[in-house]
Amino acid sequence: MESEKTASSLFRLSAYQSRHERALIGIMSGTSFDGIDAVLVRIITDERGHIASLAMEGHYSLPYSQELQKRLLALCSPETARIDELVYAHAALAEWYAGAVEGLLGMAGRKAQDVYAICLHGQTVWHAPVPRAFPGPSGQPVAARGTLQIGSAPLLHERTGIPVIYDFRSRDMAAGGEGAPLAPFVDALLFGSLERGRIVQNIGGIGNATVIPAGAGNEAVFAFDTGPGNMVMDELAKRFTNGALAYDKDGLLAARGRVSHELLEPLLEDPYFSRKPPKSTGREVYGAEFAARFAVRGRALGLSDADIIATATAFTAETIVRAYRDFVFPLVPIDDVIVGGGGALNPSLMAMIRERLPVNVTLRTTADYGIPVLAREAIAFAVLGHEALMGHPSNLPAVTGASHEVILGSLTL
Repeated sequence: MESEKTASSLFRLSAYQSRHERALIGIMSGTSFDGIDAVLVRIITDERGHIASLAMEGHYSLPYSQELQKRLLALCSPETARIDELVYAHAALAEWYAGAVEGLLGMAGRKAQDVYAICLHGQTVWHAPVPRAFPGPSGQPVAARGTLQIGSAPLLHERTGIPVIYDFRSRDMAAGGEGAPLAPFVDALLFGSLERGRIVQNIGGIGNATVIPAGAGNEAVFAFDTGPGNMVMDELAKRFTNGALAYDKDGLLAARGRVSHELLEPLLEDPYFSRKPPKSTGREVYGAEFAARFAVRGRALGLSDADIIATATAFTAETIVRAYRDFVFPLVPIDDVIVGGGGALNPSLMAMIRERLPVNVTLRTTADYGIPVLAREAIAFAVLGHEALMGHPSNLPAVTGASHEVILGSLTL
């Protein structure tokens, strides 16, 4: 029986690589912890096995319940994380992902057997790109680094009957990279231009920028995390409304406040912002504890809740555009900034970014290019899963800091 399973697995992979057209599902649940985005993507390859065209055939969002969000967020802090909760959450999230797959297939009018693979990012609970000494097998300490995205791929396969490729970040980290950002490979495919230099700015929980010079090949693309995205704003909105709001919807809270430079300026002295790319950060830095300290300092300055959220919004906008001024504009002529993620739906944040950008740089969203702002990362992981199944490396060492290109992901068949 085991040999039959192995032969079947090899046949599936060989059949995938020999096809001209394939359907895959990409699933993303990001650092905002607001829910799941699932996309159905059709990929056509040329005779060399390279992507010739890509089309999104469906997009389905499944919001997290408040209870699930609360329990997942507790896993992101050493003070509140429990190992038993982590194990149960790992399994339970697979049920949520399966629900997103079911909803997506129903909306698109497709069946599970139409899909070759689910490409699952999982839910990041801890990302540790900075080495820490840990006991090693020789008696000498080793420099340990790692990342953890939960959501059981075997259970998701069992629920859907579809093979799952997952754990995309670990292989890049094993090769010395930061494991992030990974979407730049796909950004270059979707948004690259022969004539215009572009930055694709994702604003999820964390902000990350992909820099695509005009006419660039993958070797010229670079990317890095700019710092906080929606994470601090979201936490403050929940805190100030006693949970009635999960985020600052339409930027209305920030619009009622005034930015405090006295609160903002000290935050910009964080060494992270002056550190050269490649670099990455996450909830372990800008999570609930950071937001709590931010709120305490704001109130000590006599600021209103709206002022504090306006300042948090300015913090995200300022760190994004300062990153461009420090690390992008001196190197690459930029014509367009293209924003994706939930931050693209926040008019207050977008206005603050616009006022900080040079007047000759346009500001648009991925929707202006046919990619819904909440679908970009799910599409990215569908493409990364496809490349892995084709046997192609898809990390960009110049982006992540890895020592060499690697094939990303693990596969459950």
